[in-house]
Amino acid sequence: MSILNVQHLTTRFHTRNGIVHATEDVSFTLEKGQSIGIVGESGSGKSVTCYSLLGLIPQPPGRIHSGKALFDGLDLLAMPEKDLRKIRGNRISMIFQDPMTSLNPYLKISKQLTEPLEIHEGLSSRAALPKAIESLEAVGIPNAAERIHSYPHEFSGGMRQRVMIAMALITHPEILIADEPTTALDVTVQKQVLDLIKDRRRDLGASAILITHDLAVVAENCDIVHVMYAGRIVESAPSAELFKNPRHAYTRALLKSIPATHQKGESLYTIPGLPPDLNIVPDHCTFQPRNTIGDQSQCLTTRRPELVELTPGHYAQDCPGCLA
Repeated sequence: MSILNVQHLTTRFHTRNGIVHATEDVSFTLEKGQSIGIVGESGSGKSVTCYSLLGLIPQPPGRIHSGKALFDGLDLLAMPEKDLRKIRGNRISMIFQDPMTSLNPYLKISKQLTEPLEIHEGLSSRAALPKAIESLEAVGIPNAAERIHSYPHEFSGGMRQRVMIAMALITHPEILIADEPTTALDVTVQKQVLDLIKDRRRDLGASAILITHDLAVVAENCDIVHVMYAGRIVESAPSAELFKNPRHAYTRALLKSIPATHQKGESLYTIPGLPPDLNIVPDHCTFQPRNTIGDQSQCLTTRRPELVELTPGHYAQDCPGCLA
């Protein structure tokens, strides 16, 4: 059963230097209890996609030009701000990329954790405090009853991320969005945080959207993977299928860039060049200048490729050069 259905989302930023086409015609569905991954390089449109769903795009300069995001029969993109506030942080929660800039440095953790319960469930701060302590204990913070009265700077990076997870899950949301939740964490803490998200999501029966550039994270934590490039989805498939049979040249290039796929002493593969200028509306295959995995000479030059179903459940852009 679909809990979220995003249809043709297009978000643009109107700047002094022109219009930045951040996302173009992005569509996907999220089933109840499912976990999907959105992967790609920085600037590919991953975070903008999810920020658009929650009304977190600054307007201006941002503007959602078209599309729908149907959640429980409601269109999140057309919803008045006062109604969206009842959903954001309550039925749909988000773990932000950098907890140090997402947590208020001037407020104790206790205030920041009880606030969602005060706003969405009408609890007093005194009544909400035991639930906040319980949520900290659930994410593995020792001495939670004492630590809850600390400030964010008194926690390590990994512990701050645990606080963010506790804050996002304290209202038992139906959808959890995690935006690069392991950025700046060492490998051991990364696994602890990802396992924690997975366990808590399973306990609560929540669906999840994981935004990341780390394909290893996606392989272990996601059912469906959407690969984004230049603001558009270029390939979409179940996780196992995508890693076994990647079709688009960009997906294959990302997989080839994983250090573990190289022999010891072998030079690491990197995708040449830079992502395209999103101020320019393309009328061709945007990956063509960087395509060293497929056949660059066959890339479309007269129209933009479209997402088509190659095999059941496996979609990719129909550029002959990128599929070669």
